[in-house]
Amino acid sequence: MSWLVPMPILLALFGAGLTLILGRRPMAQRAVSVSVLSAIVAVAGGLVYLADRDGPQVTWVAGWPAPQGISLVADRLSTVLLLVSSVICLLVLVFSLGQEEEQRRRETPISIYHPTFLALTAGVSNAFLTGDLFNLYVGFEILLFASFVLLTLGGTGDRIRAGTTYVVVSLVSSLLFLVALAAVYAATGTVNMALAGVRLAALPPEVQQVIHLLLITVFGIKAAVFPLSAWLPDSYPTAPAPVTAVFAGLLTKVGVYAIIRTQTVLFPEGALRVPMMVIGILTMVLGILGAIAQGEIKRILSFTLVSHIGYMIFGIALDSEAGLSAAIFYTVHHILVQTALFLVAGLIERRGGSTSLNELGGLASASPVLGALFLVPALNLAGIPPLSGFLGKVGLVRAGVGTHDWLAGVGVAAVLLTSLLSLFAVAKIWNRAFWQAMPLAENEDGKMVEAGLPLQPSMAVVAGMLVAVGLALTVFGGSMYGFTDRAAHDARHGDYITAVLPQGVR
Repeated sequence: MSWLVPMPILLALFGAGLTLILGRRPMAQRAVSVSVLSAIVAVAGGLVYLADRDGPQVTWVAGWPAPQGISLVADRLSTVLLLVSSVICLLVLVFSLGQEEEQRRRETPISIYHPTFLALTAGVSNAFLTGDLFNLYVGFEILLFASFVLLTLGGTGDRIRAGTTYVVVSLVSSLLFLVALAAVYAATGTVNMALAGVRLAALPPEVQQVIHLLLITVFGIKAAVFPLSAWLPDSYPTAPAPVTAVFAGLLTKVGVYAIIRTQTVLFPEGALRVPMMVIGILTMVLGILGAIAQGEIKRILSFTLVSHIGYMIFGIALDSEAGLSAAIFYTVHHILVQTALFLVAGLIERRGGSTSLNELGGLASASPVLGALFLVPALNLAGIPPLSGFLGKVGLVRAGVGTHDWLAGVGVAAVLLTSLLSLFAVAKIWNRAFWQAMPLAENEDGKMVEAGLPLQPSMAVVAGMLVAVGLALTVFGGSMYGFTDRAAHDARHGDYITAVLPQGVR
Protein backbone atom coordinates (compact mmCIF):
# COMPACT_ATOMS: atom_id res chain seq x y z
CA MET A 1 0.00 0.00 0.00
CA SER A 2 3.02 2.33 -0.20
CA TRP A 3 1.51 3.72 -3.42
CA LEU A 4 -0.87 5.68 -1.17
CA VAL A 5 1.98 7.73 0.34
CA PRO A 6 2.43 10.27 -2.51
CA MET A 7 -1.31 10.53 -3.21
CA PRO A 8 -2.03 13.54 -0.91
CA ILE A 9 0.62 15.55 -2.76
CA LEU A 10 -0.39 14.39 -6.24
CA LEU A 11 -4.11 14.92 -5.61
CA ALA A 12 -3.53 18.46 -4.35
CA LEU A 13 -1.29 19.36 -7.32
CA PHE A 14 -3.77 17.80 -9.78
CA GLY A 15 -6.59 19.75 -8.16
CA ALA A 16 -4.59 22.99 -8.30
CA GLY A 17 -3.97 22.55 -12.02
CA LEU A 18 -7.57 21.59 -12.76
CA THR A 19 -9.05 24.52 -10.83
CA LEU A 20 -6.68 26.85 -12.63
CA ILE A 21 -8.02 25.57 -15.97
CA LEU A 22 -11.59 25.99 -14.67
CA GLY A 23 -10.98 29.64 -13.72
CA ARG A 24 -14.11 30.86 -15.51
CA ARG A 25 -16.36 28.19 -13.98
CA PRO A 26 -16.59 28.90 -10.24
CA MET A 27 -19.09 26.14 -9.49
CA ALA A 28 -16.84 23.54 -11.11
CA GLN A 29 -13.86 24.95 -9.20
CA ARG A 30 -15.67 24.56 -5.89
CA ALA A 31 -16.74 21.01 -6.73
CA VAL A 32 -13.18 20.03 -7.68
CA SER A 33 -11.65 21.64 -4.58
CA VAL A 34 -14.07 20.01 -2.16
CA SER A 35 -13.76 16.62 -3.92
CA VAL A 36 -9.95 16.72 -3.94
CA LEU A 37 -9.67 17.73 -0.28
CA SER A 38 -12.24 15.08 0.73
CA ALA A 39 -10.16 12.47 -1.13
CA ILE A 40 -7.00 13.67 0.67
CA VAL A 41 -8.76 13.32 4.04
CA ALA A 42 -9.73 9.74 3.12
CA VAL A 43 -6.18 8.88 1.98
CA ALA A 44 -4.67 10.46 5.10
CA GLY A 45 -7.03 8.43 7.28
CA GLY A 46 -5.95 5.27 5.47
CA LEU A 47 -2.28 6.15 5.97
CA VAL A 48 -2.82 6.68 9.70
CA TYR A 49 -4.36 3.20 9.92
CA LEU A 50 -1.56 1.57 7.90
CA ALA A 51 1.23 3.35 9.77
CA ASP A 52 -0.26 2.36 13.12
CA ARG A 53 -0.89 -1.26 12.08
CA ASP A 54 2.11 -2.05 9.89
CA GLY A 55 4.70 0.60 10.77
CA PRO A 56 6.16 3.34 8.53
CA GLN A 57 5.14 3.22 4.86
CA VAL A 58 7.99 4.22 2.54
CA THR A 59 8.06 4.90 -1.18
CA TRP A 60 10.89 6.12 -3.40
CA VAL A 61 9.98 8.73 -6.02
CA ALA A 62 10.28 7.36 -9.59
CA GLY A 63 11.58 4.08 -8.21
CA TRP A 64 15.09 5.43 -7.65
CA PRO A 65 16.52 3.48 -4.72
CA ALA A 66 18.43 4.70 -1.69
CA PRO A 67 20.61 6.67 -1.32
CA GLN A 68 20.13 8.56 -4.62
CA GLY A 69 16.33 8.64 -4.68
CA ILE A 70 13.87 10.88 -2.84
CA SER A 71 11.94 9.04 -0.15
CA LEU A 72 8.42 9.76 1.09
CA VAL A 73 7.74 8.41 4.56
CA ALA A 74 4.37 7.97 6.26
CA ASP A 75 4.92 7.04 9.90
CA ARG A 76 2.65 7.67 12.87
CA LEU A 77 3.96 11.22 13.44
CA SER A 78 3.68 12.42 9.84
CA THR A 79 0.33 10.74 9.13
CA VAL A 80 -1.50 12.10 12.18
CA LEU A 81 -0.38 15.64 11.30
CA LEU A 82 -1.29 15.01 7.64
CA LEU A 83 -4.79 13.86 8.65
CA VAL A 84 -5.42 16.84 10.93
CA SER A 85 -4.07 19.31 8.35
CA SER A 86 -6.22 17.86 5.56
CA VAL A 87 -9.34 18.04 7.75
CA ILE A 88 -8.50 21.67 8.55
CA CYS A 89 -7.98 22.53 4.87
CA LEU A 90 -11.31 20.93 3.91
CA LEU A 91 -13.31 22.70 6.63
CA VAL A 92 -11.65 26.07 6.03
CA LEU A 93 -12.33 25.82 2.30
CA VAL A 94 -16.01 25.02 2.93
CA PHE A 95 -16.13 27.93 5.41
CA SER A 96 -14.79 30.29 2.74
CA LEU A 97 -17.44 29.10 0.28
CA GLY A 98 -20.10 30.27 2.73
CA GLN A 99 -19.17 33.90 2.36
CA GLU A 100 -21.50 36.08 0.39
CA GLU A 101 -20.75 36.65 -3.26
CA GLU A 102 -19.71 40.26 -2.73
CA GLN A 103 -17.26 39.44 0.03
CA ARG A 104 -15.90 36.48 -1.91
CA ARG A 105 -15.19 38.68 -4.92
CA ARG A 106 -13.44 41.20 -2.72
CA GLU A 107 -11.40 38.87 -0.54
CA THR A 108 -11.13 35.47 -2.18
CA PRO A 109 -11.33 35.79 -5.98
CA ILE A 110 -12.39 32.36 -7.22
CA SER A 111 -9.97 32.12 -10.12
CA ILE A 112 -6.99 32.64 -7.82
CA TYR A 113 -8.18 31.33 -4.50
CA HIS A 114 -8.85 27.65 -5.28
CA PRO A 115 -5.65 26.74 -7.15
CA THR A 116 -3.56 28.64 -4.61
CA PHE A 117 -5.30 27.00 -1.66
CA LEU A 118 -4.73 23.55 -3.17
CA ALA A 119 -1.09 24.42 -3.87
CA LEU A 120 -0.77 25.34 -0.19
CA THR A 121 -2.25 21.95 0.71
CA ALA A 122 0.28 20.24 -1.55
CA GLY A 123 3.13 22.11 0.16
CA VAL A 124 1.93 21.15 3.64
CA SER A 125 1.45 17.49 2.61
CA ASN A 126 4.88 17.39 1.00
CA ALA A 127 6.53 18.86 4.11
CA PHE A 128 4.92 16.23 6.35
CA LEU A 129 5.64 13.26 4.10
CA THR A 130 9.08 13.92 2.67
CA GLY A 131 12.11 12.01 3.91
CA ASP A 132 14.53 14.30 2.09
CA LEU A 133 15.84 17.68 3.27
CA PHE A 134 15.92 19.21 -0.21
CA ASN A 135 12.36 18.09 -0.87
CA LEU A 136 11.43 19.67 2.47
CA TYR A 137 12.95 22.89 1.14
CA VAL A 138 10.79 22.55 -1.99
CA GLY A 139 7.73 22.08 0.22
CA PHE A 140 8.58 25.28 2.12
CA GLU A 141 8.95 27.19 -1.16
CA ILE A 142 5.54 25.99 -2.36
CA LEU A 143 4.13 27.20 0.96
CA LEU A 144 5.89 30.56 0.53
CA PHE A 145 4.48 31.10 -2.96
CA ALA A 146 0.95 30.13 -2.01
CA SER A 147 1.08 32.03 1.29
CA PHE A 148 2.10 35.30 -0.35
CA VAL A 149 -0.77 35.08 -2.85
CA LEU A 150 -3.31 34.24 -0.14
CA LEU A 151 -2.01 36.91 2.27
CA THR A 152 -2.36 39.65 -0.34
CA LEU A 153 -5.80 38.69 -1.68
CA GLY A 154 -7.76 41.86 -2.31
CA GLY A 155 -4.58 43.93 -2.74
CA THR A 156 -5.22 46.35 0.15
CA GLY A 157 -2.32 48.39 1.48
CA ASP A 158 -2.25 46.58 4.82
CA ARG A 159 -2.20 43.17 3.14
CA ILE A 160 0.56 44.11 0.70
CA ARG A 161 2.64 45.44 3.61
CA ALA A 162 2.03 42.34 5.73
CA GLY A 163 2.67 40.05 2.75
CA THR A 164 5.94 41.83 2.00
CA THR A 165 7.12 41.39 5.59
CA TYR A 166 6.19 37.71 5.44
CA VAL A 167 8.02 37.19 2.15
CA VAL A 168 11.20 38.97 3.31
CA VAL A 169 11.34 36.87 6.49
CA SER A 170 10.58 33.68 4.52
CA LEU A 171 13.27 34.45 1.95
CA VAL A 172 15.84 34.95 4.70
CA SER A 173 14.89 31.58 6.21
CA SER A 174 15.00 29.98 2.75
CA LEU A 175 18.51 31.37 2.20
CA LEU A 176 19.64 29.99 5.56
CA PHE A 177 18.01 26.66 4.69
CA LEU A 178 20.02 26.50 1.46
CA VAL A 179 23.21 27.18 3.42
CA ALA A 180 22.28 24.41 5.86
CA LEU A 181 21.51 22.04 2.97
CA ALA A 182 24.89 22.75 1.40
CA ALA A 183 26.58 22.10 4.74
CA VAL A 184 24.74 18.82 5.27
CA TYR A 185 25.54 17.60 1.76
CA ALA A 186 29.19 18.68 1.97
CA ALA A 187 29.60 16.91 5.29
CA THR A 188 27.63 13.71 4.62
CA GLY A 189 27.22 13.39 0.84
CA THR A 190 23.43 13.09 1.10
CA VAL A 191 20.31 15.10 1.95
CA ASN A 192 18.21 12.04 2.73
CA MET A 193 17.24 12.60 6.36
CA ALA A 194 17.63 9.01 7.51
CA LEU A 195 21.03 8.56 5.87
CA ALA A 196 22.21 12.01 6.94
CA GLY A 197 21.18 11.15 10.51
CA VAL A 198 23.47 8.11 10.43
CA ARG A 199 26.43 9.95 8.88
CA LEU A 200 26.14 13.17 10.95
CA ALA A 201 26.80 11.14 14.09
CA ALA A 202 30.30 10.34 12.79
CA LEU A 203 31.28 14.01 12.27
CA PRO A 204 33.32 16.10 14.74
CA PRO A 205 31.10 17.68 17.45
CA GLU A 206 31.90 21.23 16.28
CA VAL A 207 30.67 20.50 12.74
CA GLN A 208 27.55 18.82 14.08
CA GLN A 209 26.84 21.84 16.27
CA VAL A 210 27.10 24.34 13.40
CA ILE A 211 24.76 22.33 11.16
CA HIS A 212 22.39 21.72 14.06
CA LEU A 213 22.20 25.44 14.90
CA LEU A 214 21.58 26.36 11.26
CA LEU A 215 18.68 23.91 10.92
CA ILE A 216 17.09 24.87 14.25
CA THR A 217 17.32 28.56 13.30
CA VAL A 218 15.62 27.94 9.95
CA PHE A 219 12.84 25.84 11.44
CA GLY A 220 12.56 28.22 14.40
CA ILE A 221 11.68 31.03 11.99
CA LYS A 222 9.04 28.82 10.35
CA ALA A 223 7.63 27.84 13.74
CA ALA A 224 7.72 31.47 15.00
CA VAL A 225 9.65 30.85 18.21
CA PHE A 226 11.12 33.72 20.24
CA PRO A 227 13.02 35.86 19.14
CA LEU A 228 12.21 34.83 15.53
CA SER A 229 8.45 35.42 15.86
CA ALA A 230 8.15 39.21 15.42
CA TRP A 231 6.84 38.82 11.87
CA LEU A 232 3.78 36.73 12.77
CA PRO A 233 1.51 39.13 14.72
CA ASP A 234 1.88 41.73 11.95
CA SER A 235 1.39 39.32 9.03
CA TYR A 236 -1.57 37.10 9.94
CA PRO A 237 -4.29 39.51 11.21
CA THR A 238 -4.61 41.44 7.93
CA ALA A 239 -5.48 38.42 5.75
CA PRO A 240 -9.06 37.22 5.04
CA ALA A 241 -10.51 35.14 7.89
CA PRO A 242 -10.22 31.70 6.19
CA VAL A 243 -6.62 32.41 5.18
CA THR A 244 -5.66 33.58 8.66
CA ALA A 245 -7.30 30.50 10.14
CA VAL A 246 -5.44 27.99 7.97
CA PHE A 247 -2.14 29.86 8.39
CA ALA A 248 -2.52 30.03 12.17
CA GLY A 249 -3.47 26.39 12.43
CA LEU A 250 -0.96 24.83 10.06
CA LEU A 251 2.04 26.80 8.87
CA THR A 252 3.82 27.20 12.20
CA LYS A 253 3.20 23.50 12.92
CA VAL A 254 5.18 22.57 9.80
CA GLY A 255 8.14 24.28 11.47
CA VAL A 256 7.46 22.41 14.72
CA TYR A 257 7.32 19.12 12.79
CA ALA A 258 10.68 19.89 11.14
CA ILE A 259 12.19 20.60 14.57
CA ILE A 260 10.94 17.22 15.82
CA ARG A 261 12.57 15.47 12.84
CA THR A 262 15.79 17.41 13.43
CA GLN A 263 15.90 16.39 17.09
CA THR A 264 14.93 12.74 16.57
CA VAL A 265 16.38 11.74 13.17
CA LEU A 266 19.30 14.08 12.43
CA PHE A 267 20.54 14.78 15.97
CA PRO A 268 18.98 12.20 18.31
CA GLU A 269 21.58 12.62 21.07
CA GLY A 270 19.74 15.49 22.76
CA ALA A 271 22.13 18.29 21.75
CA LEU A 272 20.86 21.88 22.19
CA ARG A 273 18.43 20.64 24.82
CA VAL A 274 19.11 23.52 27.24
CA PRO A 275 18.96 26.43 24.74
CA MET A 276 15.81 24.98 23.19
CA MET A 277 14.17 24.73 26.59
CA VAL A 278 15.09 28.34 27.39
CA ILE A 279 13.68 29.43 24.02
CA GLY A 280 10.50 27.44 24.66
CA ILE A 281 10.01 29.09 28.07
CA LEU A 282 10.66 32.60 26.70
CA THR A 283 8.30 31.95 23.77
CA MET A 284 5.55 30.90 26.17
CA VAL A 285 5.88 33.83 28.56
CA LEU A 286 6.70 36.71 26.20
CA GLY A 287 4.08 35.60 23.69
CA ILE A 288 1.27 35.64 26.23
CA LEU A 289 2.44 38.97 27.68
CA GLY A 290 2.14 40.37 24.16
CA ALA A 291 -1.38 38.91 23.87
CA ILE A 292 -2.76 40.54 27.01
CA ALA A 293 -1.39 43.92 25.90
CA GLN A 294 -3.41 43.90 22.65
CA GLY A 295 -6.84 45.40 22.00
CA GLU A 296 -7.75 43.62 18.76
CA ILE A 297 -8.98 40.05 18.62
CA LYS A 298 -6.85 38.75 15.74
CA ARG A 299 -3.69 40.24 17.27
CA ILE A 300 -4.53 38.72 20.65
CA LEU A 301 -4.98 35.33 19.00
CA SER A 302 -1.76 35.77 16.98
CA PHE A 303 0.24 36.40 20.16
CA THR A 304 -1.38 33.41 21.89
CA LEU A 305 -0.39 31.38 18.83
CA VAL A 306 3.25 32.38 19.38
CA SER A 307 2.98 31.67 23.10
CA HIS A 308 1.57 28.18 22.66
CA ILE A 309 4.27 27.22 20.15
CA GLY A 310 6.48 27.49 23.25
CA TYR A 311 4.60 24.55 24.82
CA MET A 312 5.56 22.33 21.88
CA ILE A 313 9.20 23.45 21.93
CA PHE A 314 9.31 22.79 25.68
CA GLY A 315 7.96 19.26 25.18
CA ILE A 316 10.52 18.53 22.44
CA ALA A 317 13.37 20.00 24.53
CA LEU A 318 12.57 17.68 27.45
CA ASP A 319 14.31 15.02 25.36
CA SER A 320 12.12 12.22 26.68
CA GLU A 321 9.49 9.94 25.20
CA ALA A 322 6.82 11.38 27.50
CA GLY A 323 7.77 14.95 26.57
CA LEU A 324 7.70 14.23 22.83
CA SER A 325 4.36 12.41 23.11
CA ALA A 326 2.84 15.38 24.97
CA ALA A 327 4.29 17.78 22.38
CA ILE A 328 2.69 15.81 19.52
CA PHE A 329 -0.65 15.67 21.36
CA TYR A 330 -0.48 19.41 22.04
CA THR A 331 0.37 20.12 18.39
CA VAL A 332 -2.76 18.26 17.20
CA HIS A 333 -4.90 20.01 19.84
CA HIS A 334 -3.53 23.44 18.99
CA ILE A 335 -4.07 23.05 15.23
CA LEU A 336 -7.76 22.37 15.84
CA VAL A 337 -8.38 25.00 18.51
CA GLN A 338 -6.39 27.86 17.00
CA THR A 339 -8.00 27.37 13.58
CA ALA A 340 -11.47 27.33 15.17
CA LEU A 341 -10.75 30.55 17.08
CA PHE A 342 -9.60 32.40 13.95
CA LEU A 343 -12.69 31.24 12.04
CA VAL A 344 -14.86 32.51 14.90
CA ALA A 345 -12.91 35.78 14.84
CA GLY A 346 -13.98 36.07 11.19
CA LEU A 347 -17.59 35.56 12.25
CA ILE A 348 -17.19 38.18 14.99
CA GLU A 349 -15.81 40.64 12.44
CA ARG A 350 -18.81 39.99 10.21
CA ARG A 351 -21.43 40.22 12.99
CA GLY A 352 -19.88 43.11 14.90
CA GLY A 353 -18.34 44.98 11.99
CA SER A 354 -14.85 44.96 13.54
CA THR A 355 -12.40 42.90 15.58
CA SER A 356 -11.29 45.86 17.71
CA LEU A 357 -12.46 45.39 21.30
CA ASN A 358 -13.19 49.14 21.49
CA GLU A 359 -15.73 48.82 18.69
CA LEU A 360 -17.44 45.59 19.80
CA GLY A 361 -20.04 44.74 22.40
CA GLY A 362 -23.34 43.02 23.04
CA LEU A 363 -22.59 39.96 20.93
CA ALA A 364 -23.83 37.59 23.64
CA SER A 365 -27.38 38.89 23.25
CA ALA A 366 -27.12 39.67 19.55
CA SER A 367 -25.81 36.20 18.64
CA PRO A 368 -25.77 33.55 21.41
CA VAL A 369 -24.60 30.95 18.87
CA LEU A 370 -21.50 33.03 18.18
CA GLY A 371 -20.89 33.22 21.93
CA ALA A 372 -20.95 29.42 22.23
CA LEU A 373 -18.69 29.03 19.20
CA PHE A 374 -16.11 31.32 20.79
CA LEU A 375 -16.37 30.16 24.40
CA VAL A 376 -15.69 26.44 23.88
CA PRO A 377 -12.39 26.72 21.94
CA ALA A 378 -11.34 29.71 24.09
CA LEU A 379 -11.66 27.63 27.27
CA ASN A 380 -9.93 24.78 25.46
CA LEU A 381 -7.01 27.06 24.55
CA ALA A 382 -6.68 28.16 28.18
CA GLY A 383 -6.60 24.51 29.29
CA ILE A 384 -9.78 24.35 31.39
CA PRO A 385 -10.49 20.76 32.57
CA PRO A 386 -11.45 18.35 31.12
CA LEU A 387 -10.84 19.76 27.60
CA SER A 388 -8.00 18.58 25.35
CA GLY A 389 -5.91 21.66 26.16
CA PHE A 390 -5.93 20.57 29.79
CA LEU A 391 -4.93 17.01 28.79
CA GLY A 392 -2.02 18.30 26.69
CA LYS A 393 -0.74 20.55 29.46
CA VAL A 394 -1.02 17.79 32.06
CA GLY A 395 1.12 15.62 29.77
CA LEU A 396 3.74 18.37 29.48
CA VAL A 397 3.78 19.02 33.22
CA ARG A 398 4.13 15.31 34.05
CA ALA A 399 6.93 14.94 31.53
CA GLY A 400 8.69 18.03 32.89
CA VAL A 401 8.43 16.90 36.52
CA GLY A 402 9.62 13.43 35.50
CA THR A 403 12.98 14.76 34.32
CA HIS A 404 13.93 15.93 37.87
CA ASP A 405 15.73 18.89 36.30
CA TRP A 406 15.56 22.45 37.69
CA LEU A 407 15.26 24.06 34.25
CA ALA A 408 12.40 21.72 33.36
CA GLY A 409 10.85 22.82 36.66
CA VAL A 410 11.05 26.42 35.47
CA GLY A 411 9.37 25.26 32.25
CA VAL A 412 6.57 23.62 34.22
CA ALA A 413 6.04 26.88 36.12
CA ALA A 414 5.96 28.73 32.78
CA VAL A 415 3.33 26.29 31.47
CA LEU A 416 1.10 26.97 34.51
CA LEU A 417 1.64 30.76 34.41
CA THR A 418 0.99 30.92 30.67
CA SER A 419 -2.22 28.92 31.09
CA LEU A 420 -3.53 31.45 33.62
CA LEU A 421 -2.57 34.38 31.39
CA SER A 422 -4.15 32.64 28.36
CA LEU A 423 -7.38 32.44 30.36
CA PHE A 424 -7.05 36.16 31.13
CA ALA A 425 -6.52 36.97 27.42
CA VAL A 426 -9.58 35.04 26.18
CA ALA A 427 -11.66 36.32 29.13
CA LYS A 428 -10.78 39.86 28.01
CA ILE A 429 -12.24 39.12 24.57
CA TRP A 430 -15.25 37.40 26.12
CA ASN A 431 -16.07 40.26 28.49
CA ARG A 432 -15.61 43.14 26.08
CA ALA A 433 -16.87 41.71 22.78
CA PHE A 434 -19.80 39.78 24.18
CA TRP A 435 -20.92 41.53 27.37
CA GLN A 436 -20.10 45.24 27.25
CA ALA A 437 -22.73 47.63 25.80
CA MET A 438 -23.09 47.36 22.05
CA PRO A 439 -21.71 50.48 20.29
CA LEU A 440 -23.93 51.97 17.57
CA ALA A 441 -22.85 53.36 14.21
CA GLU A 442 -24.44 56.14 12.16
CA ASN A 443 -26.05 54.96 8.90
CA GLU A 444 -26.63 56.91 5.68
CA ASP A 445 -29.87 58.41 7.08
CA GLY A 446 -28.10 59.72 10.17
CA LYS A 447 -29.69 57.10 12.47
CA MET A 448 -27.69 55.16 15.07
CA VAL A 449 -27.84 51.45 14.22
CA GLU A 450 -25.94 48.23 14.98
CA ALA A 451 -22.80 47.69 12.89
CA GLY A 452 -22.06 44.48 11.05
CA LEU A 453 -24.04 41.87 9.13
CA PRO A 454 -26.18 38.89 10.15
CA LEU A 455 -24.37 35.64 10.89
CA GLN A 456 -24.11 33.41 7.81
CA PRO A 457 -25.60 30.02 8.88
CA SER A 458 -23.38 27.90 6.64
CA MET A 459 -20.23 29.55 8.00
CA ALA A 460 -21.42 29.11 11.58
CA VAL A 461 -22.13 25.42 10.90
CA VAL A 462 -18.60 24.84 9.58
CA ALA A 463 -17.06 26.66 12.56
CA GLY A 464 -19.27 24.52 14.80
CA MET A 465 -18.03 21.36 13.07
CA LEU A 466 -14.44 22.38 13.79
CA VAL A 467 -15.29 23.11 17.42
CA ALA A 468 -16.89 19.64 17.58
CA VAL A 469 -13.73 18.02 16.18
CA GLY A 470 -11.78 19.74 18.95
CA LEU A 471 -14.21 18.35 21.52
CA ALA A 472 -13.86 14.88 19.98
CA LEU A 473 -10.14 15.07 20.78
CA THR A 474 -11.18 15.50 24.42
CA VAL A 475 -13.56 12.51 24.30
CA PHE A 476 -10.94 10.29 22.67
CA GLY A 477 -8.00 11.86 24.50
CA GLY A 478 -6.90 8.54 26.04
CA SER A 479 -6.77 6.77 22.68
CA MET A 480 -5.00 9.76 21.15
CA TYR A 481 -2.40 9.72 23.89
CA GLY A 482 -1.85 6.02 23.20
CA PHE A 483 -1.21 6.88 19.55
CA THR A 484 1.16 9.75 20.33
CA ASP A 485 3.03 7.52 22.82
CA ARG A 486 3.63 5.03 20.00
CA ALA A 487 4.60 7.85 17.60
CA ALA A 488 7.10 9.22 20.12
CA HIS A 489 8.54 5.74 20.72
CA ASP A 490 9.04 5.24 16.96
CA ALA A 491 10.68 8.65 16.59
CA ARG A 492 13.12 8.18 19.45
CA HIS A 493 14.12 4.55 18.83
CA GLY A 494 15.29 4.63 15.23
CA ASP A 495 12.21 3.04 13.63
CA TYR A 496 12.19 5.85 11.04
CA ILE A 497 15.80 5.16 9.94
CA THR A 498 15.28 1.39 9.92
CA ALA A 499 12.19 1.70 7.71
CA VAL A 500 13.79 4.10 5.21
CA LEU A 501 17.23 2.55 4.77
CA PRO A 502 17.52 -0.98 3.37
CA GLN A 503 20.06 -3.36 4.82
CA GLY A 504 23.61 -2.35 3.91
CA VAL A 505 22.86 1.24 2.91
CA ARG A 506 24.64 3.55 5.36
